[in-house]
Amino acid sequence: MSGTTLLINLAGAIALLLWGSHMISTALQRGFGTPLRNWMGRHLTNRWTALLAGIGITGILQSSTAVSMMATSFTAAGTLSLAPALAVMLGANIGSTLVVQLMSFNMEIAIPLLLLAGFGVFKLRDHSNFESVGCALIGLGLMLLALHMLSGTLADIEVTPVFHAVMQGLEGDVLIALLVAAILTLLCHSSVAIILLIASLAATGAMTPATALVLVLGANIGGALPPVLNAGSAVARRLPVGNLIVRLSGCALALLLLPLLTDIAQKSGLNTPQLVVWFHTAFSAVLALLFIGLTAPMARFLERLFPEEERVGDPGMPMYLDDAGLEVAYIGLSNSVRESLRAADMLTIMLDRLLVLFVTQEKQAADEIRQLDQSVDLLSAAVRAYLADIGQDGLNDADADRAQEILMFIINFEHAGDILSSNLTQLATRRARRGELFSDFELHNIRLLHAEILTSLRLGIAAFMREDLSAAHQLVQRKETIRQLEASASREHFKKLREDKNAWAESGDIFQRVLRDYRRVHHHIAAVAYPVIDRLGDKSLRFIDTSPDV
Repeated sequence: MSGTTLLINLAGAIALLLWGSHMISTALQRGFGTPLRNWMGRHLTNRWTALLAGIGITGILQSSTAVSMMATSFTAAGTLSLAPALAVMLGANIGSTLVVQLMSFNMEIAIPLLLLAGFGVFKLRDHSNFESVGCALIGLGLMLLALHMLSGTLADIEVTPVFHAVMQGLEGDVLIALLVAAILTLLCHSSVAIILLIASLAATGAMTPATALVLVLGANIGGALPPVLNAGSAVARRLPVGNLIVRLSGCALALLLLPLLTDIAQKSGLNTPQLVVWFHTAFSAVLALLFIGLTAPMARFLERLFPEEERVGDPGMPMYLDDAGLEVAYIGLSNSVRESLRAADMLTIMLDRLLVLFVTQEKQAADEIRQLDQSVDLLSAAVRAYLADIGQDGLNDADADRAQEILMFIINFEHAGDILSSNLTQLATRRARRGELFSDFELHNIRLLHAEILTSLRLGIAAFMREDLSAAHQLVQRKETIRQLEASASREHFKKLREDKNAWAESGDIFQRVLRDYRRVHHHIAAVAYPVIDRLGDKSLRFIDTSPDV
């Protein structure tokens, strides 16, 4: 077999190994990432629980990088403190070694069984979880098939002069071996695949135990680099940098003790491929034991090293829509929720400034409302575009429903902001240009409506954030309260106009339009409740009219 054919076979086997790993990780994240994320947010209360969670979740998702991104999103959002997140990463490093342990066994007979089982489960597409499990089983079968291909290809390669020259170049040069393994792992984004490749190379008998140990150390460093490079903010860098510091410290200690470790390895009776697998496991386990008690001081150090950045500039520019969320659905949805809540905060400020405008007729208040409306429009466009790109491998049903809720939330709040800026602000400034203040009666009713809308806004945020069915019920039912307030104020106002023959017709028309536009704002706020009610399967509000208020 020619050298070119051997290289093509080798590259194809490595590509299949990486693709199988990618299939397992993305399928399980898509099917079970959201419940795992929710469980992490509720139950990681101490470092030992976090360590075990990191081991278990990495064993399920088959990717310590995915767990790192998940934990990083929690720490950046403030829902998971940095100390337990560091413990999660210590556990994730151990979990990834268990995957290597499983894949190192000779399971050639399992390849067709896994592929057949995966295909059968995948065809049971009545539920998205079947599809995810089927893809994961197929991915596992492909990884085993790739390892079988690797062993056959490497058996042919080991007799070539070029292979021996390359392996001799690595022998005795610790720095080169370390860098080669680190760079390969960084490029492949999979320490599991590279460790398995190292074990396959070791099976050819072309490397000494010392070189094998150094390559394993390099793979551990390379596996910690992608989350650091993908972090989009100082806060997001804390956890991946902490994990990198732990691995670098462990590698430095292991290199100092390399002669001793090599001597222990030679006396252990393990062959070189077994040595690669067991040293990888032992390395992560020892790091976990050494650093589990240091997570709190490390967290304080990282918080000082990467202080939270002071946000400046246009509030309409997105702050949390990073690229990592486009690949992992639950991270992208969390990022979108955070940006949507910023839009809700800006809408609250617009409402406060609008009331000031009605009372004092300050021109500055009108300018602030218009600027905030532009920011809400800009942020809404960014969130909508981001949601369209999330989950390039598809969303499961729960995540798709949540994405729809986020989309409806941001669109309705954008429309509410448009009414505040284009309609209500314009009506208030028209009164001001005529030199007229709103009467005490008018301001009293405006304040009543204003207070009710702020209450509904808080209920809308609670229904959206906590998926609170009770808040959603109350929000929809409050539409009748707003309608009654508008009707009562309108009747009283017409009565006063009839009694006051000197009243200006246009003044009365402005107040009536204010009442109508406040109700329209409330309609858009109340609309965020319906996706929550529909998704949770509650039918008790079907009798309530859900048509747009006019």
